[in-house]
Amino acid sequence: MKHILSEIRSGVGFITLNRHEALNALSLEMVNELGRLLSIWKANSSVQAVAIRGSTKKGPFGNFCAGGDIRFFHMAGCSGDNQLDEFFTAEYRLNHLIFTYPKPYIAFLDGIVMGGGMGISQGASLRIVTERTKMAMPETNIGFFPDVGGGFFLSRCPGNLGEYLGLTGQLLIGNDSLFAGLADHVVDSESLDQLWKNLSDSSIRGVDDRLSHLKSQLENQSPVESWPKWWDGRINNVFAMNSIQEMVDSLSNMGEGWPAEVLSVLMQRSPLMLHVTLAQIRRARTMSLADDLRMERVLVHNCFYTEHLGRSGVTSETVEGIRALVIDKDLKPQWNPSRIDQVTAEMVEPFFESPWSAEKHPLSDLV
Repeated sequence: MKHILSEIRSGVGFITLNRHEALNALSLEMVNELGRLLSIWKANSSVQAVAIRGSTKKGPFGNFCAGGDIRFFHMAGCSGDNQLDEFFTAEYRLNHLIFTYPKPYIAFLDGIVMGGGMGISQGASLRIVTERTKMAMPETNIGFFPDVGGGFFLSRCPGNLGEYLGLTGQLLIGNDSLFAGLADHVVDSESLDQLWKNLSDSSIRGVDDRLSHLKSQLENQSPVESWPKWWDGRINNVFAMNSIQEMVDSLSNMGEGWPAEVLSVLMQRSPLMLHVTLAQIRRARTMSLADDLRMERVLVHNCFYTEHLGRSGVTSETVEGIRALVIDKDLKPQWNPSRIDQVTAEMVEPFFESPWSAEKHPLSDLV
């Protein structure tokens, strides 16, 4: 079965992610095919816009993309498979291509939109969510960091919301993603099929007119303004603090309710990768997208090749996190170090040290 379905109709390139048995998680083959299609359509003057959606076993929509194939990450991390390097280089190139795409790129983000799914949608001209959308960057849950340009787009969320989302992996439901600046419009999921069909409606002459019609339809479905259920006014104060330890200490002193819930989440994460993630988002705030992706490519190398920690890749935080969550499913990762106060700057800084010279970096040509 083909995992990427594509066609061109009336000047629009349509893409459907079709690996629904894995919630459309991205494989290397899918990443390569998306990159190939978008590059061809970029150069094809008859393709004036691109639309992308996911699917479930019931048909189109329902889920967008649950991220990368983390079972593959675990297997490759344990075996030293060089396809891991190939995957992340190709994926980050795809992310850059989408963010810099010269034609309208419309992402229909119904259902699950996580990790790698964010990487192929946050650069869209229009990011359309529904009441069923479940959006997150949950990488710290597996001892990883929010990649695929996560440093870039999370650091540009309002205030210090990006630090909160990146460190906790907070789930955004429907309207929440608009509040966070990670979506442009929310619509009723029942309207998706018609909106998709309208993009190739030959009775509306010209792709530009169809896009204008789509935007007017989206504006007519504007949601009622509301605060997310998880929002707390103390987020900006806590997550603006200089260190993970200060954040944890502050939450500990705030009592029950929201502070205790957030503290509980942070205490389940890899202490080391919390520190790496905070540094990543803070550094990315002043970076271009290309520089952020180059930094993340260094980070991902150092997550799986952990000689800088005196460990093998098999004992990396990421391999251990995936083991505990999806392989053995014991939900008891053995983080190293096990406590936040045991993490030192000397442990964190090597994650940002490139194994390549600037000229040899696999993403050196991105601008």
